[in-house]
Formats: sequence, C-alpha cells, structure tokens
Amino acid sequence: MNPAGKKSRIGILGGTFNPIHVGHMILAQSALEAYELSSVIFMPCATPAHKGRQALLSGKHRLAMVERAIGWNPFFEVSDVELQRTGVSYAVDTVSVLTRQRPQAQLFFIIGTDTLLELHKWRSVYDLLALCRFITFGRPGPALDALGAKSLNLDPPWPERLMKDVTAGRLLDVSSTDIRYRVAEGLSIRYLVPPEVEMYIAEHRLFRR
Repeated sequence: MNPAGKKSRIGILGGTFNPIHVGHMILAQSALEAYELSSVIFMPCATPAHKGRQALLSGKHRLAMVERAIGWNPFFEVSDVELQRTGVSYAVDTVSVLTRQRPQAQLFFIIGTDTLLELHKWRSVYDLLALCRFITFGRPGPALDALGAKSLNLDPPWPERLMKDVTAGRLLDVSSTDIRYRVAEGLSIRYLVPPEVEMYIAEHRLFRR
C-alpha cells in the first residue's frame, strides 16, 4: 500500500509481444527494481505504428500469451487498452487513457536505446513527453557510452532529461522474430519464452508453416 497522498509509480511496457519472451520479462523486472515501480503494465498493441504487420498474430492470442507469462507475478499486469481501441496504436493515445484512468499514478514508459533514437518520429511526441517519464535500458558497452543528447533530435530540454534516465540493463539477445523462425523450423524455444508461453504456442499450433 502506498502512503496517503503518495503517487504510485507505474511502468508501461508496450510491444507486439508476438510472442512475449524472457527478454521482455527481464526488461520489466529491471525497470521495476531500478526505478522502484509499484507495477509494470504490459501493453500489447493492436497495429504497431513503427513496425510491419508481417506474421502478426491476432490480439486474442498475443494477449493470452502475456496473461500466461505474467500471471504468477503480483507486480506485473496486462492491459488490452490498445487492442480494444483497434487501429494503429499510438503511445500518446494510450498514455492519455491511462492518465485519465489512474490520475494518482506517475507513469514511466519503458523503452530500449534503439527506440530512444527513434522517439523524435513518434506521433505528438512532445505531448507524450509531458504526460509520462521515459526510462531507457541499453546493453552495456561502447554503443551505450556513445549515446548523447544531440543524437535524439528533440528540442530542449527533452534530450537532457531523457539522457538522465538511460540505464545499463541486463538485455538478452532474444527476439520474437527468431522465436517465430525456430517454431516454423521445428526447433526448440525452451528457455527463450516462459514455459506457459511455450505450451500455449504448441497447443494452438502458432507460427507454424
């Protein structure tokens, strides 16, 4: 329970989750710990604004896999806000909805360094930046060290503010694309996805040729 008057700190982790994998789980847990979040909301999108729709499963399946992956964790939850809205999923619309739904919460949008460099292309990005705090996780190394405010292509004071919330994280080299390929080729995805997700994919014969 939060002390009276204290805002809860809620993380938002958006994506296609096609399928959700252990990299998503570790990213959410890292954000939870590093920024002392109350919870992390996994937000499956309807139609991604910045990715192609190739091999995108229905929202029903992607939502079900997230529910199974996080069901045991009291600090993780899932929202179908973007799936219910349908159409192209824009973060500014989603965060606006969450702001109305949870007026006592401080929202933290969780991204990776690759997304941070593309943030200037997002719809109504300055409205979005005013609504929530972006926290960025990157793989430790030269690329993260070289990341700077000038590379973000945003007006002041946002580059400096965003750079203050860049954190070295334990990111794994796991991708949904590779998992789909392995399933199609009949290869194991054990340890790449939670066991509950592996079972769901097998039961529903997803991603097969």
